[in-house]
Amino acid sequence: MPAKILLPRILQIGAGASAELGTILNGMGLKAPLIITDKVMVQLGYIERIKQVLNSANIIADVFDDTVPEPTVASIQAGVNKVRDGHFDCVIGFGGGSPIDSAKAIAILGYHGGQMGDYKFPRLVDELGLPIIAIPTTAGTGSEVTKVTVITDEKTDEKMMCMGTGFMPSVALVDYELSISVPPRTTADTGIDALTHAIEAYVSKKASPYTDTQALAAMRLLGPNLRKAYHDGSDNQAREKMMLGATLAGMAFSNASVALVHGMSRPIGAFYHVPHGLSNAMLLPTVTEFSIPAVPERYADCARAIGVADSNDNNDDANRKLMTELRDLNIELQVPTPKAFGIDPKHFMDNLQTMANQALASGSPDNNPSVPSAEEIIQLYKNLW
Repeated sequence: MPAKILLPRILQIGAGASAELGTILNGMGLKAPLIITDKVMVQLGYIERIKQVLNSANIIADVFDDTVPEPTVASIQAGVNKVRDGHFDCVIGFGGGSPIDSAKAIAILGYHGGQMGDYKFPRLVDELGLPIIAIPTTAGTGSEVTKVTVITDEKTDEKMMCMGTGFMPSVALVDYELSISVPPRTTADTGIDALTHAIEAYVSKKASPYTDTQALAAMRLLGPNLRKAYHDGSDNQAREKMMLGATLAGMAFSNASVALVHGMSRPIGAFYHVPHGLSNAMLLPTVTEFSIPAVPERYADCARAIGVADSNDNNDDANRKLMTELRDLNIELQVPTPKAFGIDPKHFMDNLQTMANQALASGSPDNNPSVPSAEEIIQLYKNLW
């Protein structure tokens, strides 16, 4: 069966890529952008720099800076209203995954109307909204090259996965210099998130030779450099490789889909406000151990790509080394368990059935090498605790 591959129309990667923004917008005939970001990006001076880049190209941008981590229906509404009431011809998502995800949602809702719940999976949103330009500042979500956005319905504590061509950015500018100031905690969470994307894309039932190539290349970049970037944020070489690795992982999972880690991660984030990358990091060792028996050769390939096993290791040895690495990585990068994070134990245990149901409803577990039952997901949550 042929694989359908979807990528941004323009993708520029490397130091200074973000400085090309004005030239690119002029080339596309876009003159009235809305920059969607957060207040941290404004405080750090990044938004003023981007506005100056645009001004030099005779483009005047407006700014919506009220996005929040783990965006919600309520948090994006003011941006949606701004688009509906304005005369913008594109949106620029600038920041981590949350501003870019917010920009994707605002571009569709502001253009087409309706409610966010109208666009959640299993509906595929292939109608186009405002053109989306994505400029990431973290090496993690890969949202700049994916056809996915995740928005939380705060009334039901459900993380709604929305996907389709309409959410794919038209332009992605991947400039690793923007990630130099990212603090260690965010570097760790987004970095393990990117590693999760690469691993899940490689073992997904929807994987293809194309996505395999992207996923393995991502792991070769992320594995040796995540610790370096975490311990020394000024290591430009490590930052550059992490940024490229995260983008490649985004390409891989956008076209192969994620699996059980993401399915189980979303309810933890929605109910307990655990950042997405951190909840993925919590789950990666537990879910990997559950899934290895279904495709041991694929996980062994992951161990070799990450650099913890080599061609002399058989699959069993490679997978033992992979599990050791994932557990050690979480210890070194101080990834807490749900208990250590401070989640109320009674609420967590009483909520297991609901979280399992939501995980399955997301569709992601269906892509896992071993598709779990609700009872198995409940047990995995208990193991995670």
